[in-house]
Amino acid sequence: MENTLPAAPGTLDGRLAQLAQWLEVGGPVVAILLAMSVLALAIVLLKLYQFHAVRIGERRLPRQVLALYRGGRAQEALRLADNSPNPVAQLLALTLRGRQRELDEARVREEVYRVGAACLERLRAYQRPLEVIASLAPLLGLLGTVMGMIKAFQQLQNAGARIDPAMLSGGIWEALLTTAVGLGVAIPVVALASFFERRVERLAHDMNDAVTQMFTVDLGRDAAIAAIQASADAGHDRAVAVSH
Repeated sequence: MENTLPAAPGTLDGRLAQLAQWLEVGGPVVAILLAMSVLALAIVLLKLYQFHAVRIGERRLPRQVLALYRGGRAQEALRLADNSPNPVAQLLALTLRGRQRELDEARVREEVYRVGAACLERLRAYQRPLEVIASLAPLLGLLGTVMGMIKAFQQLQNAGARIDPAMLSGGIWEALLTTAVGLGVAIPVVALASFFERRVERLAHDMNDAVTQMFTVDLGRDAAIAAIQASADAGHDRAVAVSH
């Protein structure tokens, strides 16, 4: 008869064997939780690719576009904004086109906000499934624990006077396994869902701030000093002209 040695815990075969044991002990609850973890991982990878494709973290380029526009180089600002997939830059490009066509400010803002809202809705896609997984995973784990405890106490009842402490301890750890798996799935999903939502909220703020700056005047200290200097230079030129 051929003897088979158990796989070492640190090896791939050992991990697969442990996973198979968890599935056998945890039953359908652990299987559902593992399927939810695979789905959550797929959504996370999709969101990371989506955010990277639109360069959601790019904040320097929109500031450069605004600086060019306020410096009187609107055409250069438009070209720079058009060449970027960043949503803030795209909204600035849309606003610049509206300003160049001398459209009413209210109409331009309305269209820009419509496009911005549609962009934010696309970036929020698949976040709801992450939130559902984060909410359901610990509840499913708790359900598995309750079912396991019921099974363990039924075994104790059937044992009668021949109660074995190992039977009770084994039933308890098997029951708690589903709770541990549920929490292991829920905790990282909650953190990642919060991270994605925060990135979208920051993008929404940057969109609103950048578009508003297209219709306002910079009242910062540097801008005020530059305006005073320009006014002084203009007054000096007029005085020189009058003296001649």
